[in-house]
This record gives sequence, structure tokens and C-alpha cells, in this order.
Amino acid sequence: MAFELSAESTAEFESELARLREEHRDLDDAIEALSGVMAGDRLQLQRLKKRKLALRDRITFLEDQLTPDIIA
Repeated sequence: MAFELSAESTAEFESELARLREEHRDLDDAIEALSGVMAGDRLQLQRLKKRKLALRDRITFLEDQLTPDIIA
């Protein structure tokens, strides 16, 4: 049994989703910049990539919550 989000919850999810997508893009830029530097800090690069994956998971979760289930 599926539940419906209230208008307030939907607005909050959409707002968080926009913020997370922007942070995800910023991390892309940071990872690319750090990768381009020969003396790049591998540990920092690893942390950025891990954070990016966590953001992707959260973005996917929010998108799933906002997309209604359609039983075919």
C-alpha cells in the first residue's frame, strides 16, 4: 500500500533534491580539479568521491519518493 506525500512534504523533498543536485555538481568540479593536479591528495579525492556517492543515493531516494508508483 503506497502513501501519498503532503504538499508540504513534496515541497521539502523538491527543495532538498535541488540542493543535493547542486552539491553533487560542485563535487564533480572539485573532483575534476583535484584529479588534474599531479600532487593531488588521494585521501581527499577518495572522501569527495564517497560523499558524491552518498549524495547520489539520497537523490535517488528522494526521486523515488516523489515519483508515484504505477502498477502496470
